[in-house]
Amino acid sequence: MWIREALLDAWAVVQPVECAGCGEADRALCASCRPAFVAEPTRHLLHDGTRVSAALRYEGVVRRCILFFKEQGRTDVAAHLARPLAAAITDALAALPPDVAVELLAVPSGRAAWRRRGYLPIATLLRRAGYGRAAGLVSAAPTARQKTLTVDQRRANREGAFRARGSLAGVSVLLVDDVLTTGATLVEAARAVRAAGGEVCGAAVIAFTPKRFGASSTTPRRFS
Repeated sequence: MWIREALLDAWAVVQPVECAGCGEADRALCASCRPAFVAEPTRHLLHDGTRVSAALRYEGVVRRCILFFKEQGRTDVAAHLARPLAAAITDALAALPPDVAVELLAVPSGRAAWRRRGYLPIATLLRRAGYGRAAGLVSAAPTARQKTLTVDQRRANREGAFRARGSLAGVSVLLVDDVLTTGATLVEAARAVRAAGGEVCGAAVIAFTPKRFGASSTTPRRFS
């Protein structure tokens, strides 16, 4: 461990970096901010019946790091985000019967977002978490950026936004996304899966927004 820290100190001199969580000159994520990423999965129910496991609360350090990862190209924090996402996936799978074979399905970014970033956030995190390449939906129509919209506008903006690449008949799916805000994106993704003949067994996200989505339906479980 001390050898790794020494190497990181040396690299920080050559290539200075600011902590994505607090802005201090240190690592991609400094020692003070890392505890915020210890996963405590909670479960939430969308209005279409989809169960969602969320590892963290979308606030403070967690919110800043996710935004830096998605909007500022800070892929150096991917490992710190991948671990809680993996914990959320584990929690979602634990709620299913053990004999159910589930395929992970990444919720897609829009074409404009892909061009702006140059990478797919969820696909990147799933690879870092050791899940390899997950199947994905595709964008069926251009949409506005969700963060600028009200709750009702988000729902309308997502209607008909996704479609499956092909038939999902007989396939059980676990949806994977980054943040649960109003649930509009996951509800639309679930609709697209069902329209293609698939079964939605649940969803997993890194974090949920407490102010908009309320408390969880289960007691949190801690993942280090």
